[in-house]
Amino acid sequence: MAVINEIEARVLGSLVEKQLTTPEYYPLTLNSLVAACNQKSNRDPVMALSESEVLAAVDSMRDKNLVYLFHGSTSRTVKYKHMLPSVFELDEAGVAVITLLLLRGPQTAGEIRGRADRLHEFGAISEVQETLDALARRDEPLVVKLERQPGQKEARYAHLLSGPVDAAAFVETRSASSSPAVDRLAEVEAQLAELRQDFTEFKAMFEEFRRQFD
Repeated sequence: MAVINEIEARVLGSLVEKQLTTPEYYPLTLNSLVAACNQKSNRDPVMALSESEVLAAVDSMRDKNLVYLFHGSTSRTVKYKHMLPSVFELDEAGVAVITLLLLRGPQTAGEIRGRADRLHEFGAISEVQETLDALARRDEPLVVKLERQPGQKEARYAHLLSGPVDAAAFVETRSASSSPAVDRLAEVEAQLAELRQDFTEFKAMFEEFRRQFD
């Protein structure tokens, strides 16, 4: 299995996410892809990638058949598409799970279900767990279950597209004593940040569209 680095994981996850959440703007231009990689909502860690870093990741994943260039019939602007489902033979549920793990790092089944609503509709946590178990049981596993850390109620899962996972490198940043009100406030702030990001991306896409007629 081809191994991808941290930047490639962010680029790949961003392409899949935008295809599923804003299909009208997919495939992505370079500007849109950079913005998607660097957005502050639904990303852990938040990155500040340059165009050259994103392009280097794209070129590397083209060699691995994970990304390819798209030239539309009505525009000369180069755009980018992913091949995640076909390369790893994933169904919709598997794509959603892998995408969230690529973008937000290790998560519990409950966290995945709560964050996957725009990617795939899981009816229950058990459906997420079944998907995780199936991905972990493959001849070449795509996810791994991490040992529970002190104070954690549930085990987290990490993707293996970047090779073996060093569980000690992942430190739980959320305090075990966080109240529901604090968690809800963080969720609202993340949603507002995402709306701002969507507006910024739409504005950039509109400017690119308008320049075609200048």
